[in-house]
Amino acid sequence: MARFKPVQKGLMLLPVDFSRQIIPGSFEHALCYLVDHELDFSGLRERYRNNTQGAPAYDPAVLLKIILLAYSRGLIGSRRIEAMCRQNILFIAVAGDNQPHFTTLAAFIAELGDEVAKLFAQVLVVCDRQGLIGRELFAIDGVKLPSNASKAKSGTRADYQRQAEKMEKAAKQMLTHHRKTDMTPVDERQAQREACMLERLQKEAKQLKDWLAANPEDRKGPKGGVRQSNLTDNESAKMATGKGVIQGYTGVAVVDEKHQIILDAQAHGTGSEQELLVPVTQAIKPQMSNQTIVTADAGYHSENGLKMLAAEGIDTYIPDNGYRKRDERYHGQEAHKTKPDPLWDKRGQPSISKRFGPGDFQLAEDGSHCLCPAGKRLYSNGSNCTFNGYAAMKFRGAERDCLPCTLRTQCLRTPEKTKTRQVAFFRGKRDGYETHTDRMKRKIDSDQGRQMITRRFATVEPVFGNLRNNKRLDRFTLRGRSKVDGQWKLYCLVHNIEKLAHYGVGQ
Repeated sequence: MARFKPVQKGLMLLPVDFSRQIIPGSFEHALCYLVDHELDFSGLRERYRNNTQGAPAYDPAVLLKIILLAYSRGLIGSRRIEAMCRQNILFIAVAGDNQPHFTTLAAFIAELGDEVAKLFAQVLVVCDRQGLIGRELFAIDGVKLPSNASKAKSGTRADYQRQAEKMEKAAKQMLTHHRKTDMTPVDERQAQREACMLERLQKEAKQLKDWLAANPEDRKGPKGGVRQSNLTDNESAKMATGKGVIQGYTGVAVVDEKHQIILDAQAHGTGSEQELLVPVTQAIKPQMSNQTIVTADAGYHSENGLKMLAAEGIDTYIPDNGYRKRDERYHGQEAHKTKPDPLWDKRGQPSISKRFGPGDFQLAEDGSHCLCPAGKRLYSNGSNCTFNGYAAMKFRGAERDCLPCTLRTQCLRTPEKTKTRQVAFFRGKRDGYETHTDRMKRKIDSDQGRQMITRRFATVEPVFGNLRNNKRLDRFTLRGRSKVDGQWKLYCLVHNIEKLAHYGVGQ
């Protein structure tokens, strides 16, 4: 009968050389080289005041190594990272046999602040020195991720005021009921439940009142509109995604085409990408050369954004939402939208109610008036107007006709606020008038513009695929824009260090 050597699966005491566990060419080797020889931690180390008193602290360089190694392995929870520092030989070698508590790791990430931006910039200097930044094409894109905030806790100040008043009213009713039934015997369990409910109502009402006192104004959008606030993280925002509405942040990245190095990473509590174009472009301006081209997807397209970038002299290629309808490469794409999707139904849903559009109004031959669907006259209040370079005629209804009309709900978007309907008939673009959007359409529809769309996609999308799928970044675990911004930069830092490891830094 054959005999085989025994296989040990239990606990063994072995001599381990930590330096031999970190293999040259690996991510952890590049990480240790950068942290030990390239990065400046003086800003982080100045925070400690334990020269003569207090216990020795963990070196921030060691904590950063642990966090970035964990993120590269798809580990984001501080408890799991702590366990790896005790159980995994690679983590033990990188940490130098340091085993920080999970609260220490969580506090380090949350309190990095502006220091993470400095570390990110220092790694970019190494990337540039290695020749990994081409400065020919920069691609801008963003990803919307949920954060550590409750979507159910969103609303305006008026919403919170009504909720607080409703809770206080319910609490008063319960107290009144208790006073009336003080002398009546009640079930002890029911009394405990009512007491817990009363305490919860009073606590939540107080939290709402405190929040209203601390936030005297609603959040405002770029055009002055009211944005919903959030009780758990007021800097986060509700965002519409392809898989539903989330409460979170938009992580924006600027990627260089040559080797897909992330040049800038920012997290913003808004789902409107248009307002992020200018600040992100300003952040990467020091990295640009005279020949640098900036590209972004259609979500960043806006007339104001294009105007500001044109004034800066930046060569951009940002398509509008209708560019696919003009590109023959996307011919027949409508047929795919009718196909069912196991995760999301892309088919358009029928609208519950359709408001009357300009096509439902009849313009008089002489242009003096028009007739609404109810047969009433709308009178001219601008026969030669200009909207975005287009000539138009405006008409407005009379209050005596619009206020008693039975079709108000089908005609007006907000019939409770708007008194009369207005409608405009466009007569074409004025001669010699050209917007920045018109110029951009010509650039996008050219052969070079179509090539830029393809190059943008091939530059930035693999980066998000690496972060979201390989690194398992499916949500932010912190609250507050500065903390979330730091966590997003750490993940982008992992991506850049991987690139440096691939090209042999430190070997």
